[in-house]
Amino acid sequence: MSSLRPLIVAMLSATTLALAGSHALAQAAPQAQPATNDYLARVGTVTITAREYEQAANTAARQKFYHGQPPEAEINALMKDVADQMIDRILLIEAARQLDIPADDAAVARTIAGYEERYKDSPRWQQNRHTMIPAVKARLEEDSRLKALEARIRDIPEADDAAVHAFYESHPDKFTEPEKLRLAMILLAVTPSSPAESWEAADAEAERLHERLFEGEDFAEQARLVSADASASEGGDLGYLHRGMIPEGLQDTIDTMQAGALSAPTRVLQGVAIFKLLERKAAVHHPFDRVAERARDLLMRERRDAAWQDYRLSLRRKADIELNTRRYPALADGSAAVH
Repeated sequence: MSSLRPLIVAMLSATTLALAGSHALAQAAPQAQPATNDYLARVGTVTITAREYEQAANTAARQKFYHGQPPEAEINALMKDVADQMIDRILLIEAARQLDIPADDAAVARTIAGYEERYKDSPRWQQNRHTMIPAVKARLEEDSRLKALEARIRDIPEADDAAVHAFYESHPDKFTEPEKLRLAMILLAVTPSSPAESWEAADAEAERLHERLFEGEDFAEQARLVSADASASEGGDLGYLHRGMIPEGLQDTIDTMQAGALSAPTRVLQGVAIFKLLERKAAVHHPFDRVAERARDLLMRERRDAAWQDYRLSLRRKADIELNTRRYPALADGSAAVH
């Protein structure tokens, strides 16, 4: 369910988000469309207008892609998500109405009081609050009913012990603590933009240092003396790391090393490094009695998610939904709203 804060901000500003020049909908929404084509979808007797959809999609695009120009595939996926959310909301509101699910009036009142306090110094709020509050209140009541509906659908029977144990057996990765590697590092710093000569000089220095370490010089002492990494004060000790925290190329090297072994000098982003494997802790698959509660929680979360998803899909299957793919052709490919 969407946050109400954007709704408040939009109502206070009394503006709409312009779509001119918006790549998110540039190809999906042609400039000139007949009035009969000016909608996203018809869900039963409810119509989602093109304006409502385009405002929502543009807002979502601004929030998700604020960092720059996204790939077209990501834009299309976002458009489908927004369309599906709007359609789902209509279906779920109607389901809550049919089930006579009440709103939490006390919670709604508290939220409105919070808005009153937050915007008490806003002249626009004070000027328009009598027309804005009914719309805000209606939205909050809808959100409250939808929250209660979702809680009801997710309220399923607890899994029995046999099902929990079967879940544990079939998902060993969820109950296995990965292998841990305790590494130490000596870093000879080189600025990434440095010329090749600087990198080559660091390579040569690292080779000489590696030879001395191989012959028995103390790694921790040398780390304290020459390493440019923050771990130098700890003798280069980086602590315990697991797979995924170590760059793939370096991980391949470390996989072949025994505890106490040194890596060859290795170029990294910050310079040239020598690593020492201090300790290797093997992966541990925890016994069922130790993780039984976690297994139960994970299984119930999975079942509750499935129950909610199945319920929403059942509403889709029973609903009369007309999706306007002529205006929004990007929604035609795989959208859950098409049936």
